[in-house]
This record gives sequence, C-alpha cells and structure tokens, in this order.
Amino acid sequence: MTKYDSSKYEKPSVTVDLVIFTIQERDLKVLLIRRGIPPFQGKWALPGGFVGIKEPLEAAALRELEEETGVGDVYLEQLYTFGEPKRDPRMRVITVAYYALLPWSEVVGGTDAREARWFSVYDHPKLAFDHDKIVDYALERMRNKIMYVPIAFQLLPEKFTLTELQQVYEVILNSTLDKRNFRKKILASGLLKGTRQTRLEGRHRPAALYTFVPQDLGA
Repeated sequence: MTKYDSSKYEKPSVTVDLVIFTIQERDLKVLLIRRGIPPFQGKWALPGGFVGIKEPLEAAALRELEEETGVGDVYLEQLYTFGEPKRDPRMRVITVAYYALLPWSEVVGGTDAREARWFSVYDHPKLAFDHDKIVDYALERMRNKIMYVPIAFQLLPEKFTLTELQQVYEVILNSTLDKRNFRKKILASGLLKGTRQTRLEGRHRPAALYTFVPQDLGA
C-alpha cells in the first residue's frame, strides 16, 4: 500500500470572522476593529482570528465573540465560507464567517483592548479584506430569516413593548411597517407572552410588556 505523503499539498490557514449586530438609537450597528498590524494596517475590519490547530470552528468563533464583546451566551450562527484565493495578501486563508445578534444593553461596555467601535451597517468605512462582502451577506441572511424565524428577539431585552419589537423589524428591513398589521400578525404568531406589566412610553398611556416564547432558532 502506498504511503500517503501529506507534504505534497499546500496547507491553507483557516480563520473565523464575526459579524456582530446590535441596535442602538433605531439604527442597526456592526462591531468593527481597527487593524494594528499589516496587512491593511489602520483599516477597519470585522473581529476575528485564526483557528487553533486543535480548536473546533464554533469554539474559535465563541472565543473571539467573548474577547470582543465580553458576552458568550448568545445566538451565534455560521454564515458562509469565504475562500477566494487572493482574499488575503499574506497567504491562502479560508474564513468561516459567523454572525451574532446582541442586545445593546449587553455590549455597550464590552470590547477587548484593541480599538473597536460600533458603526451603522448602512454607513461605515470601507473594510479590509473582503469584509464588506461578508457584512452585506450577513445583512441579507438576517433580512431573509427574520421573516420566518424569530431572531429579532435576540436584539431585545427580556421584556419589551410591541413598539420596540416593531422598531427592530423596521431597522433590519430598512422599511416602515404598518402598525396594525404588524401587531395583528405578531400577536397571532404564538411568539409572545404577556407579563401583566407595563412601561410608560413618552406621554402616551403605559404600554404592555411582553416576553418571547422560546422557539427553535435554527429552523
């Protein structure tokens, strides 16, 4: 039997890149870091890093997520694998992209020591590597998925009003929804549970607070 010689094959490197979304002031934000080393030194990029030789992909993604936000227990989904031969000028690098949805209240104070900043997903600087393409792909995936999987609740606090929930949908879809139709559909969906609590919203009468009924987000 011929012995297999693995040295005959080049070995690409593998990274994970994270598209971390949150909502603040009715705007969809994405977390970016400024690169401190070449290539693209000084440019903004998605947080991420190389996968350890014995490290599972999801473990690497969760590690990077916690390093960048201080949060570990969140909705994290594998997005796509990007492997164009020249996407990284250093070497052949294949990246597995993930995206996470975090409530603003949980991440406002949490980033690692590197320079990091939240940018509007609709107005951010040109990114290093092919990270613009990755962000656009993540936004498209989220817009498609929000219509049939209740991922929007990952961007809300535990208790929320129907107005707050509608605002999340509108920010992600970048469009205005009819208030009456939205409330009719969402209340009939079985996704919400009333809390018998209220919250004062401006000068209007107190608004009812709801919680999310857990579902399978991987559908």
